[in-house]
Amino acid sequence: MVQIRAMAKNDLVEVSRLLGGSWRRTYSPIMGEENTARLSDEKHAPEKLAEELADHDKMSFVAERTDGSIAGYAMAAMDKKGDVMLDRLHIEPQEFGSGLAVDLLHAVLAAPAGIPSIALEVIDGNDRAIAFYRKHGFEIVERRPAAHGVGGHASLIMRRLLPMA
Repeated sequence: MVQIRAMAKNDLVEVSRLLGGSWRRTYSPIMGEENTARLSDEKHAPEKLAEELADHDKMSFVAERTDGSIAGYAMAAMDKKGDVMLDRLHIEPQEFGSGLAVDLLHAVLAAPAGIPSIALEVIDGNDRAIAFYRKHGFEIVERRPAAHGVGGHASLIMRRLLPMA
């Protein structure tokens, strides 16, 4: 059994570990091991995650197992224009196919009331994520050249309309 809840300060180290492992598995074949490790270590250090957690324009969720371990993590951010971007959604490999990623996605989608849509950026070549997001209503709306992608790799912007209450 897994519970989705808001991320807390005591989750920082475990979420950092989860992100580091997920990035290395996913992006090493695309960007190379050394580049992936360097970028992940910079972006996912517990101190960086603590800064994000304190930012009121960001919403972070974790999926916690009954033993207290973290099985997944998602974070969305609202920009100055009021647009919401799903910035991260990562789960442990043993949770693939369990519905956990969908549960985290639903937590993010439910959080920003009154927002017409949510977008995300995914590295071109991350076929598993692209297929997952397409299955859940996201469509590619923009291709960004390599200069805008992580580690110099092209990115896709995907967007999903949200039901208005």
